Amino acid sequence: MSTKFYERVDKLPKGGLTVMALKSLDTFLPGQWDNLVGFDHTIEKVTGETDPAMVQAIAERAIALFNDKSQGYQRALWLYETVDSASGLLGTAALANRIGQDTFLGFLKNVTPKPEKAQTIDLCVKLVTEVVAFCQINGIPGDSLGDFLRALGDYSGESLVRMTALVSFDGIIPLGADFSSKALKAIKGMGPSELESNRTFKGVAKEIPGKDSKGKLAFITESFESTQGWMDKLVASQGITQSKLLDNVSGFVEGSQGKLDYLGAFLDMYVKYYEHTGVQTLARRLIERAVAEI
Repeated sequence: MSTKFYERVDKLPKGGLTVMALKSLDTFLPGQWDNLVGFDHTIEKVTGETDPAMVQAIAERAIALFNDKSQGYQRALWLYETVDSASGLLGTAALANRIGQDTFLGFLKNVTPKPEKAQTIDLCVKLVTEVVAFCQINGIPGDSLGDFLRALGDYSGESLVRMTALVSFDGIIPLGADFSSKALKAIKGMGPSELESNRTFKGVAKEIPGKDSKGKLAFITESFESTQGWMDKLVASQGITQSKLLDNVSGFVEGSQGKLDYLGAFLDMYVKYYEHTGVQTLARRLIERAVAEI
């Protein structure tokens, strides 16, 4: 992995599908997300500092922290990047499955994952990725679920938007309003072999706590079950519904109305919200720590 983290922040897109998708959530989280692009610009926004020499000193300290491999920042970035990349492959497979069901290419459904099961695993693995990345960023053991749950109540900005995107794009749109209970029931009924065959899981498996697939599945299940109440409360308190999400998304994905399975696959392939907001979260945490240490 390139350690030029500041370049990642400088090169974040200012537009495109990912940014449009994240902005569509402003309906539910008005004013929560500012698409901060550029490392120096982010430092100025996070700290209020405008003196060039001070901005440079903060930047240098933040980059030194990121480059220190004894810290968890590089692993957190890898997790955010990898779970989006693996999820994109899942989307391609899921879309191929829909084509298999809707055209004469019916044989495709026998060699690609069924969308709902694959989407359920994708949702659960992405949630666990958030847990593990949080622990890496904060320098605590990767299975510190209690610390994560306590922090989740204070999530704001790009971190809250990332979790809302998870609930919306990987939960409600493909699985429906009862996504959390449906996903929990499904994951509890799965065996390790079903997890092992999933691309998203395989992409980040080495960082998920558990000595083997059975242990990792148990941790995934515990994480999802523990977070279910927070997700359901978020949906209820912000009035997030499938119809409102579709109205928002139809503004930039033409013809998406009534095609939820296609739309879920499309979002998996083209909306890299974990990586985009994950880079922004890392930048913020590094900058805050750098300021505290200078």
